[in-house]
Amino acid sequence: MNTLIKAIAALAAVISLNVSAFAADDDFSGKTMCVFGDSYVANHLRPYTEAWHSKVAERMGMKYINFGRNGSSIAFDRSKEGFGREMTERYKELPDSIDILLVIAGHNDADWVAKYGGWDKFTKSLDTLCRSLKERYPDTAIGFVTPWNVDRPYFKEVIEEIISTCGRYGIPVLDAAHTSGIDVNNPEFRAKYFQGGGVNDTAHLNAAGHDLLLDYGEKFIRSLVK
Repeated sequence: MNTLIKAIAALAAVISLNVSAFAADDDFSGKTMCVFGDSYVANHLRPYTEAWHSKVAERMGMKYINFGRNGSSIAFDRSKEGFGREMTERYKELPDSIDILLVIAGHNDADWVAKYGGWDKFTKSLDTLCRSLKERYPDTAIGFVTPWNVDRPYFKEVIEEIISTCGRYGIPVLDAAHTSGIDVNNPEFRAKYFQGGGVNDTAHLNAAGHDLLLDYGEKFIRSLVK
């Protein structure tokens, strides 16, 4: 009898877990998630459907809008280079109705500041972007994802500034620089998980690299919706 009772209890626990999982999925099914940013979003030379955020949206049953642009910067107008306006202008083109907004940016700002200067412009523009998004989307779950922890000038500073500024506006941050497991400064890791074998590329994951982030990214997205 005790064995039968234990078996029934175990089965009930499994059923309960499965029901909870389906209920959690129901919370997201049909919602719209927009991902806004640079080539971490547009996915450089590969289809954006290979990107982790696209795959996560699909498996969670969400409508997915990719608003990425290769070379895009938070603070600096790169239209003359073919990379478009800064994100403090581009955000105005985002859809009016979004349930979840994921911002992924900062890589190009770090490289720009290292080459041309403009740190103050970056910090002010980041503040403007965060404030503007909160004002435009008061009922939208907004999250920010940092660049990888690239061992080049200003990446550390940009990442720290993103965390600090988002904190002031109550925007959760996924610190992909330090918690994603993306070993961007390791050539062997890049050869396996970055586009083009990671040769001179410290930004763009290949399909296998994106797959490393599926559970990691999904957990963050779920945490945005209370």
